[in-house]
Amino acid sequence: MMDQEKIKQGVRLILEGIGEDTEREGLKETPERIARMYGEIYGGLTEEPSVYLEKTFHVDNDEMVVEKEITFYSTCEHHLLPFYGKAHIAYIPDGRVAGLSKLARTVEVYAKRPQIQERLTGQIADALMEYLKPKGVMVMLTAEHMCMTMRGIKKPGSQTVTTAKRGKFLEDAGLVQEFYQTVR
Repeated sequence: MMDQEKIKQGVRLILEGIGEDTEREGLKETPERIARMYGEIYGGLTEEPSVYLEKTFHVDNDEMVVEKEITFYSTCEHHLLPFYGKAHIAYIPDGRVAGLSKLARTVEVYAKRPQIQERLTGQIADALMEYLKPKGVMVMLTAEHMCMTMRGIKKPGSQTVTTAKRGKFLEDAGLVQEFYQTVR
C-alpha cells in the first residue's frame, strides 16, 4: 500500500529544493496530483501476474503464439524518469494457452514498477514460464529512455533492445529466427 502522505511531503520537499514556491497557484495541488498519479503508474507493486495467467485454455497443438507491439510505460529506477516502448512475446504452448490480453496485462504488471529494462524483460519471460508452463518463451522489448534523451547524453530517438529466451528458444535457433521474422 502506498503512503500518500509521504509522497505529498516528498513532492513538497523536491519543489522547495529546486527553489519553487509550493503555495504558488499552479503548484498548490501538485503534491496531491503526483500522489494520485503514483498510485496509477506504480500500481504493479501491488499486483501479481498470476492473477492474469492462472486462467488458461486447452489446445491440441504446440505452434508458436506471438503477441507483438504491446505498448508499455515504465519508470527508470535510477533517475525516476519514464521509459516506454513495445514488448513482443512468443511462447510454445504445452497444451495450454492464455487469453491474449493476459500477456499484455503481464507486461503491465511488471512495467508499473520502478525498473530497469533488462530486469523487466526477464520478469515477463519468467512469469510466463512459471504460470503457463510452456515449452519455451521469448520476450523482446524495445524502448526509449527519457534518462538518455532529455538529460545526460541527450540522444533522442535512441532505442534500447533487450531479449530473454527460455526453454526451447535457448535450444532452437530456428525458433528464434521465426520470432524475429514475425515481430519485424
